Amino acid sequence: MRTRTLATLVGTVAALALPFTAPAHAADAPVLTTGGTDGTPVAVGDVLTAPLAAGTTATLYSSATGTSGVSCASSQFTATVTDNPAAPGTATESLGAHTFDSTGCTSNVLGVLGVSGITVDNLPYTTTVASDGTVTVTPASGSTIQTTVRLRTLLGSITCVYQAPSLTGTASNADNSITFTNQQFTKSSGSSLCFANGYFTAKYAPVTNGGALVYVN
Repeated sequence: MRTRTLATLVGTVAALALPFTAPAHAADAPVLTTGGTDGTPVAVGDVLTAPLAAGTTATLYSSATGTSGVSCASSQFTATVTDNPAAPGTATESLGAHTFDSTGCTSNVLGVLGVSGITVDNLPYTTTVASDGTVTVTPASGSTIQTTVRLRTLLGSITCVYQAPSLTGTASNADNSITFTNQQFTKSSGSSLCFANGYFTAKYAPVTNGGALVYVN
């Protein structure tokens, strides 16, 4: 009896020491809810929006470890929910708009005087949100994720076009956010002033549905 009790105690302590990474799934809750993980299910057709997290910027840098490139203080995405199954599972959205306010964008690339505009092309994209918090953005079949950056330079205006096969981010219930870190784009066209690769980093928060905070189960 003593041996069994000791073994049970050790097992319990070990279980409590394991890190908790996945969100808890409320009984019969769908992947996306509002008001909490046991809150109101997000309906198919509902529109989710999120601006940049307060005090952060969206950046497209020339390397994963550098700080040379383009930085924007204002950006927002809008997505329509197309499927929201029971958790654990994967919800699906159609990303219909992803905007950047060029008036709040700057560049520290040598020879670049300013940013005229940033446009996300080939929309809509399909976005999936899994119960473990993994967010994946993919283009339509035969298309690509594409961003066009227009810059003012010492040599006049130039256009840099960057493409990526997909993007991967992470959703967090701690602040109802979605974060993308060093997502690599490759230049498909543009002058020599356009860096060969662009690494996109941004944190969008809070994600809301009609003003209500969105949670992932």
